[in-house]
Amino acid sequence: MADGELRLPLEEVHRVVRAAVGRLGLTGERGDLCARLFVEATRDGVYSHGVERLPRFARTVAAGLVDVSATPERTAGSGAVERWDGRRGPGNLNAWAAMDRAVALARTHGVGAVALGNTNHWMRGGTYGRQAAEAGLLAMCWSNTIANTSAAGEEPVVGNNPLVVAVPRPAGPLVLDMALSQFSVGVLTGYAQRGERLPIPGGFTAEGDLTHDAAAVLDSGRPAAVGRWKGFALAVVLDAWAAMLSGGAATHELGTDPEGESGQTQFFLALDPGVVSGPDEQERVADAVVASLHAAGADLRYPGEGTERARRENLERGLPVRRATWAEVTTLAGASA
Repeated sequence: MADGELRLPLEEVHRVVRAAVGRLGLTGERGDLCARLFVEATRDGVYSHGVERLPRFARTVAAGLVDVSATPERTAGSGAVERWDGRRGPGNLNAWAAMDRAVALARTHGVGAVALGNTNHWMRGGTYGRQAAEAGLLAMCWSNTIANTSAAGEEPVVGNNPLVVAVPRPAGPLVLDMALSQFSVGVLTGYAQRGERLPIPGGFTAEGDLTHDAAAVLDSGRPAAVGRWKGFALAVVLDAWAAMLSGGAATHELGTDPEGESGQTQFFLALDPGVVSGPDEQERVADAVVASLHAAGADLRYPGEGTERARRENLERGLPVRRATWAEVTTLAGASA
């Protein structure tokens, strides 16, 4: 266990987080789901977007950026494609509802697409790919962000627009969850907090030089786009796609303050492979892809395999939470914890 970390039973973490979101005004089933999504992200090893993120979420609620009472509403659509307004509600609840609706549309039409505007940070994006995959569906989803990613050291004009692609598989779904920066802001923050060097250059200094120093990247505000110009271009088209379909804000309309980020745009796609293939064929194909990776090298793993490993370890040893974060969370929970 790293210095400054606690290992806590999942039940204890969930109890305190549930109390904390309850005091923020999230009650009943909505509070239950919101707390579960934060805790499960930490359980699965996505620490930057789990319990670690809760104090920042609380600040956005206090600042009026997140309306805890708001629920998304359908504003347009036909057939398998719908537009929804997130009404500045909690981003993880809005995203869960949007993917749930995409799954329902796919059950009827074979494919379902939901464009969601006027929403907030969805926390762990892979949650929603896994949500669809565990229902037996293929899925893609993405979110735009404020401008925070650089192709060549320039002042950022695109977001790191996290992209999720998921494939159902009974033995464990394949879930790609990647920011379009070489390292997400959350991962950069983790390296900076630990004082660790990035394994490969992750962005630029204020002078425009590539660097392994996460703190320098955060100070400059110039994380490198994955694949440099290719990641930059992908961020642009995903941003335009989601904004066009949702009627929501594109990156250039979101401002530049990370603490004031709100009104984001997201897109959720679910596809039922059962319209063209049976479950045995689907399982055979997915298992064969995984087997080919494992046969090719001991260090190769499928997207989502690390999640399964982290989950097992954290359930056995306890969920890792920084002491400073836990102090904030227990304060948020107050006497209710």
